[in-house]
Amino acid sequence: MFGDTVRAYYDAFNRGDRDGMLALLSDDIIHDVNQGARELGKPAFAAFLAHMDRCYRERVEDLVIMIDPSGTRGAAEFTIVGEYLHDDEGLPPARGQRYRLPVVAAFAAAGDRIARVSNYYNLADWIRQVGG
Repeated sequence: MFGDTVRAYYDAFNRGDRDGMLALLSDDIIHDVNQGARELGKPAFAAFLAHMDRCYRERVEDLVIMIDPSGTRGAAEFTIVGEYLHDDEGLPPARGQRYRLPVVAAFAAAGDRIARVSNYYNLADWIRQVGG
C-alpha cells in the first residue's frame, strides 16, 4: 500500500537514512520545494537532502498520513521539529535556533514508489522563530 511507502519515507527521514529515503523514490521523482523551484530526479533530491542535512537537524512528529481511495495520491500532515545549524542562502544567520512548524506534504505514486512530493509550510513563521 502507498501509505506504507509514505510512512517508510518518514521513518527513514527520522533515522537519518537518506539512502533509505532515496530507495522509496522513482528515478524521475518530482520534488516541489516549499517556496522554491520544482526539482526533477533522484540526483537533485539527493543534493537537496545533503544541503538540508548541512543546514538543519530535523525530526518529524505527530505524523498523519492520508491516502486517496485509488491509492495513487496521498498527503501527510506533521510537525517538523528542528535546529538551524548553518546559514542557508537568503535566510537569517544560523545560531542553533530551534523551531517547530506544521507541515503538509502531497504525494503521487508510481507503482510502489513515490513519484512526487510537494512540501508546504509557513516560511514567515519559520523566519520569526529563528529570529529573522
